[in-house]
Amino acid sequence: MKRVIAWCWAVLAATSAHAEQPVTVFADDAYPPYSYVHEGKMTGIYTEVLQEAFKQMTDYKVQIRPTPWKRGLKFLEQGVGFALYPPYLRKKARPYIGPYSVPILAEQLVVVCREEVFAEGPRTDWPYDYIGLTIGRNSGFETFSVDFWRLVASDKIKVESAGGTRINLLKVAKNRIPCYANDKLSIFWELKQMEKDGEYKPSEHGRIVEGVVISAEWGHVGYTNQGGGRFPFKNDFVEQLDIIIEKMKSSGRVNKIVERYAGSQAN
Repeated sequence: MKRVIAWCWAVLAATSAHAEQPVTVFADDAYPPYSYVHEGKMTGIYTEVLQEAFKQMTDYKVQIRPTPWKRGLKFLEQGVGFALYPPYLRKKARPYIGPYSVPILAEQLVVVCREEVFAEGPRTDWPYDYIGLTIGRNSGFETFSVDFWRLVASDKIKVESAGGTRINLLKVAKNRIPCYANDKLSIFWELKQMEKDGEYKPSEHGRIVEGVVISAEWGHVGYTNQGGGRFPFKNDFVEQLDIIIEKMKSSGRVNKIVERYAGSQAN
């Protein structure tokens, strides 16, 4: 009997030692082609990269949970969410995030406008060439310069927020706002999808064209630094994921995933 009990304890100890730590990582649910919900499931470039990475982290059982971007940021700020992707590096604006993962993808941020906005010539001096215009942005999107926000504060440029790329592009197409700023691949990928869905017809709505490149930014996984000891596995998780991401980048695996989504979508 003692041998049976000892054997049971040994099995239990071995099982516990190899038990996977459950982890929830939140994801932007409306940022195609990077991170979005399609037919009820999370997909996108970041999602595929991270799904592959998480499968290699055998100590963890990671669940990716979609959420509106601003809500995801709030989860990190309150310390109830462990991680969120894909924030840009914003240490001052978001002091509740730390650390950030190693950079995953470089995104080129651009402003696009209705073609008639450029009737008198190109507007290459951002943000000053856009004085007098309204710029659409995704809710929670903070990637603008100090000069831009000064112009907004002085009412020389107006900003309107909406909950996703497609909603903002529809506003431009329907002439509710003249311009919209976001990642270039995301914008032109979504325009192609809108054309396929019949929601955007350049001949009917007018052409939406690129104005100027604002900046280039890297996307990361951002971790909360709030919540006390709620996530004791944090340091190990961060270290493991960083190593795997770097290997995926150096092997060309990340680029292959990007190429599959990009194709000829970006103009």
